[in-house]
Amino acid sequence: MLGFIGTGNMATAIIKGVLSAGTLKPEEIAVCDLNCEKAQALGKETGVKVVSCAADIAEKCDKVLLSVKPNVFPELLKELDPVLKKNQPLIISIAAGKTLAFIGSFLSFSGRIVRVMPNINAKVGAAVSAYCPGEGVSEEERRFVKTLCESFGTAIELEEKFFPIFGVIGGCSPAFAYMFIDSLARGAVKNGMPKAQALEVAAQAVLGSAKMILESGEHPWTLVDQVCSPGGTTIEGVAALQEKAFESAVTSAVDAAFQKDSKV
Repeated sequence: MLGFIGTGNMATAIIKGVLSAGTLKPEEIAVCDLNCEKAQALGKETGVKVVSCAADIAEKCDKVLLSVKPNVFPELLKELDPVLKKNQPLIISIAAGKTLAFIGSFLSFSGRIVRVMPNINAKVGAAVSAYCPGEGVSEEERRFVKTLCESFGTAIELEEKFFPIFGVIGGCSPAFAYMFIDSLARGAVKNGMPKAQALEVAAQAVLGSAKMILESGEHPWTLVDQVCSPGGTTIEGVAALQEKAFESAVTSAVDAAFQKDSKV
């Protein structure tokens, strides 16, 4: 059984993705939350089992997913350590910025830990998630985590040293993409198109463009060149973006987010 400690937005998105994909059945998932009403509401909506406390999850589940605020980890893990030591479940963490070593430092035994970093698009089954298994995690458990992540998007196994930059290009970038889509739509509004219609067009165009990069195998600039006819409208827009330092602005955003992460 997979147990969730914490039922926030990301945990809820994961649970719904797992159930929708058929990876697990409702009776194979247990949840708990300090906010009992929130957990009960999720149980009523999805059919998953709701238990009273985190210790029940640690005792009864062979896989425990920690979905709590990072600042809660020290106290929670110290409290659960005796039960986790006895049950020896696979521990899965989705806490941003908390390393395998950090999590393991609060345990009195060598726990099997996997670090997972999903993004907000898990809510629509389109996340990109990175996962990093720690020492002692079996091949079967690796496959389970990969399948779990693929239930709400795509998944890549990644060395932990790359997690900070993944957190930017995988975790922060949806916000950058939302801004780009909104800017495209506002440009259309400026030229007379209704906002709702403009957003639909811009979002679908960006979705299709991402799909083209992933499936064509061609370099993004090769695709740019294919759209830019000599003397045409697209090259005018591309030239304007370059004149306004579009590429440099994006790189600066990545650098700023990465530097912030390194200070946390």
